[in-house]
Amino acid sequence: MNSIKRSFARHSSPLGSLRMTGALLCALSLLLFYGPVHAGAAEIKLKLQGSTTVNPVAAEAAEVLHQEKGWNIFVDTQGGSSGGISALGDGLIDIGMISKPVSEEDRQKYPKVNFRAHAIGIDGVALIVSRPVWDGGVHVLTKRQVQGIYESKIKNWKEVSGPDAPIVFYNKEPGRGTWEVFADWAYNGHKNAPLVSHPEVGANEEARNKVASHPSAISQLSFAWAEGAEQIKALGIRLDNGRVIYPNAEEIRNGTYPLVRTLYLVTNGDPKGPAKEFIDFVMSERGQALVKKNGYLPIR
Repeated sequence: MNSIKRSFARHSSPLGSLRMTGALLCALSLLLFYGPVHAGAAEIKLKLQGSTTVNPVAAEAAEVLHQEKGWNIFVDTQGGSSGGISALGDGLIDIGMISKPVSEEDRQKYPKVNFRAHAIGIDGVALIVSRPVWDGGVHVLTKRQVQGIYESKIKNWKEVSGPDAPIVFYNKEPGRGTWEVFADWAYNGHKNAPLVSHPEVGANEEARNKVASHPSAISQLSFAWAEGAEQIKALGIRLDNGRVIYPNAEEIRNGTYPLVRTLYLVTNGDPKGPAKEFIDFVMSERGQALVKKNGYLPIR
């Protein structure tokens, strides 16, 4: 079957899962299950795996290339950024999707792989809380308060001027790009982060849904997945100088907001053939429009 193999239930875009109409779903179903529109097009197989943050952009780019060229593209988010690096290192995919830099440990683990990271966009990581916590008065936290909550030294929202409710921290799985950005900020390096025993969440959609459904929850989440959501709210960060910075496009772009990361497509060596065409498309004006559409800042 010539189709883009991906699951809408697990890997839908942050805004698309909220706003996609029935008509569009029907059209996409026809595309996914009845193959490419160019009957005689040569099959070109391309495999991508990794970050759920990068996934919406990659998946939409795959849909465009499927419609226009009949390409057969597989996009998966198993394992997040670390899963993308491992799959690329093991030679199982053509392109890794990651929302953190390739580390020296990654390079040492796969010494025969020449990791080449291609920046495609910029994103912020937000600390999100459920609507009842926000309505109860928690809009801003300091780094010290975040550390106290993460380390379970602060156990009730009333300790940070919020409602009288126990704090439930849904922690992103270690190895996820979102978690590393959070830990790098909170502990001046993710390797310095203490071991904790919080319930873990993987994909952005899972984190968003868990917090939205729990009245006293908090988690880390890509800013693009938090923007515009009704049942969750992104907290502001109070800096050491007293200034409060909220995650928004302007503060992320100018570098004022402290939890910022670059989004990458990664290849083994210089990309060639379909992999190069795919990355070139994402870096083109049309591709960068997809980056912006999904709530991230274009790299160009």
